[in-house]
Amino acid sequence: MVSLRTGVAGARARVRVARSVRPSPAPRMGGIPFEADRILEGDCVAELSRLPAKSVDLVFADPPYNLQLEGALSRPDQSVVDAVDDDWDKFASFAEYDAFTRAWLTECRRILKPDGTLWVIGSYHNIFRVGTILQDLGFWILNDIVWRKANPMPNFRGRRFTNAHETMIWASLSPKAKSYTFHYEALKAGNDDLQVRSDWYFPICTGHERLKDEEGRKTHPTQKPESLLARVLMSSTNPGDVVLDPFFGTGTTGAVAKKLGRHFIGIERDPIYAKAARKRIAAVTPVDPASFAEPPAKRSEPRIPFQAVIEAGLLQPGDTLFDEKRRHKAMVRADGTLALGQLVGSIHKIGALAQGLPACNGWTFWHCETKDGVKPIDCFRQTLRESMAAV
Repeated sequence: MVSLRTGVAGARARVRVARSVRPSPAPRMGGIPFEADRILEGDCVAELSRLPAKSVDLVFADPPYNLQLEGALSRPDQSVVDAVDDDWDKFASFAEYDAFTRAWLTECRRILKPDGTLWVIGSYHNIFRVGTILQDLGFWILNDIVWRKANPMPNFRGRRFTNAHETMIWASLSPKAKSYTFHYEALKAGNDDLQVRSDWYFPICTGHERLKDEEGRKTHPTQKPESLLARVLMSSTNPGDVVLDPFFGTGTTGAVAKKLGRHFIGIERDPIYAKAARKRIAAVTPVDPASFAEPPAKRSEPRIPFQAVIEAGLLQPGDTLFDEKRRHKAMVRADGTLALGQLVGSIHKIGALAQGLPACNGWTFWHCETKDGVKPIDCFRQTLRESMAAV
């Protein structure tokens, strides 16, 4: 019978850490690298060019869709649909739109930190052109995310499928940029311990969240729901990070950033939208930082080899390990391997061979008797980590 406390006193001197991973960044609420939490009014490319290089952690861009509408869109009863027909969405040609896209993406690439990432959202009218250009500029696509709308606008003419989704591209600066932020464990834990998929289901912006003018008309035709931005920021930023939105509109990105303890910079050329965004963001109350603090990522914890458990005296050569249902038994060897009959190998390899599987997590598969009952051997690894943290 093994005690979890046996040998811990000497573990600090004897544990060999085989690999360490950069820990999750601590919140950076106190220091901002330059003036943030502001809205810059003007042309996005011109304003981007004034920002310092390598100064923002994330870009979220909702650029003009270039819808190429041929005229007013009407419902079957001939009432006019409140569609996107503003001047900011009109371009003379694809070439003009491509040149504009290349210009703002080039500036965003300059402004992003080396481990920063970029999100861009669009419809079938523009997202493929944007994707091609960002790849041409050297960005590395990490995911494309489908935002499936719970309540899309119907196709009134009945000549096409209902446009029920938009596409977001998530990209890093290059294939070599490996230290970008992604809170995998937190996302999975909030999704009933299932990996979060690349299709997201959210309603479009409606109800009290939709900004309207004094006459009840939408302030902005393509206002994004805060739930969509919350998932983007929670998945790929840390508290204190600076988020840049070069097409700020009515400030959804800024409102969510303030609520979740991030900083923002918004660029908006329309003074009406900018005014609405300032009023909206001023009314936001940040949530308690404890409610969005990231738990320590498993990948950030020091790697503990099984041999260290034996060296610390938590297990002894000759001890017997078994699976939870006691169908398989293996013997602990002095060199940190396990013996299953004539088979010898790591805790993972022997666990896989015992089950006839290609892979196995030996830390959770193998168990042993302790003074506190049957425990997976992962408890010994946690004991060693706690002893290291106490140093």
